[in-house]
Amino acid sequence: MLSAEGPRVGCDGHMEAGPSRVWGLVTDIGLPARLSPELRRVPWLDGAKGPAIGARFAGYNHHRLVGDRRTVSHVVELEDQRVFGWVVVDPDGRYGDSAPDPAKPLVAWRFELEPEGADSILRQAVRIGPGRSGISLAIDRTPERGEAIVAFRLAELRTNIEATLLGIKALAEEAR
Repeated sequence: MLSAEGPRVGCDGHMEAGPSRVWGLVTDIGLPARLSPELRRVPWLDGAKGPAIGARFAGYNHHRLVGDRRTVSHVVELEDQRVFGWVVVDPDGRYGDSAPDPAKPLVAWRFELEPEGADSILRQAVRIGPGRSGISLAIDRTPERGEAIVAFRLAELRTNIEATLLGIKALAEEAR
């Protein structure tokens, strides 16, 4: 069920703003904390000042079923004004992996930006796994509900992505 390919969900939105304006919002890692129902706070780690391959940031999250948790993200894709991607690991071993490994993330997130005339198309997507996560714990407890658990989480993630894209759209377009 949670194979290396992993379940995924994504959405896209048309922004009546140029790619440079949208890109500035996409790469502001603190912005999703203002827009997402789960993410609360996001500081850069190790003295990083902005996105760069290998840069890390912490995510402080709250979920009504899982409670508070901390993650660490590693920037793994960065193509100026095109792609910003990161993988999320569990630094505290909360889900059973004692050594966080970016090659086996809880999830992988990605923004992809495409110019469309003077406007932009922004895509955001997430892939679950292959590392263990809260979904893994839920499936361990009730394996017969595995597909329903994954579907429920994907629906939550879609809602979070839609909220983030709508927030970015509003901010990008208000600056026109």
